[in-house]
Amino acid sequence: MESICMNKLPSINSDIIDNVYLNWFTNDEQFPFFIQYGGHEEDTILHKHNDFTELVIVLNGNATHIVNSETYFIKKGNVFVLNGSASHAFKNPHDFKICNIMYRPEILRSAGPDLSTSNGFQALFVLEPFYRNIHSFQSGLSLPIPSMEHVASIISDMINEYNDKQQGYQTMLISQFMELVIYLSRQYDNQENGTDSNLMHLANAISYIEDNYLEPLTLEEIADRSKISVRHLNRIFQSYYQTTPISYLQQLRLERARMLLRQSGLPITKISYECGFNDSNYFTRKFSKAYGLSPKAFRLSQ
Repeated sequence: MESICMNKLPSINSDIIDNVYLNWFTNDEQFPFFIQYGGHEEDTILHKHNDFTELVIVLNGNATHIVNSETYFIKKGNVFVLNGSASHAFKNPHDFKICNIMYRPEILRSAGPDLSTSNGFQALFVLEPFYRNIHSFQSGLSLPIPSMEHVASIISDMINEYNDKQQGYQTMLISQFMELVIYLSRQYDNQENGTDSNLMHLANAISYIEDNYLEPLTLEEIADRSKISVRHLNRIFQSYYQTTPISYLQQLRLERARMLLRQSGLPITKISYECGFNDSNYFTRKFSKAYGLSPKAFRLSQ
């Protein structure tokens, strides 16, 4: 790979948190996506990603990573995701080279439904960034050398595609990005050491819920599939997500019901049953509380 110097962020030591915008890197409103790699020779400012999420892969060397008020030592093979709520900076770089992939979160929401049921995806791309904004949390993914070589190959292809901009390059880039996301998610899921066990239990629970939320589910069943007790399941859900497993399950069901109300002509009673609610009156109460309209009124408003 030919190194690209990262001069977009000025190298200034400051306690002031700067906001960084995606249009600093690309002005293409139709394709809000940017990829680059290269070396950091100096410290970077403490900054937030105002309107985008960033996937960072450490390709070489090491540095100190400051996230909010915590500091971590990072090195070749570390992978982490940062969203707009976290402030971060790199300090004391040593032969430090990274790949930055900047994107809007909706790109991942357009992926196939099987991606959301991946434990590794939930842990790396959803739970880690979310939890990092609440408490100190170091990334759980560290790639071994053979995996790094494969990741470096995907990145190289993406860089070439992005720079050449041949016909269809946007579709190709998103395809390559999804390949990278899936590969990293599998690596996270398969690694044996260095992973927060609670995070993986939670990822397992969320994956199981998202794969089966239209079926009758009990707390005991979810906890059993996650290999933890019901009490511990409730505890880690509250700690990481500030909600309960049942509330999360109902949220998925209500979102599905809202989609069916908008896009189908099915009777409301049938929709309530298809979305896991055995009592249509209970469904109406929950829907009205969540969205401020009854299912009937919501359908009419569409």
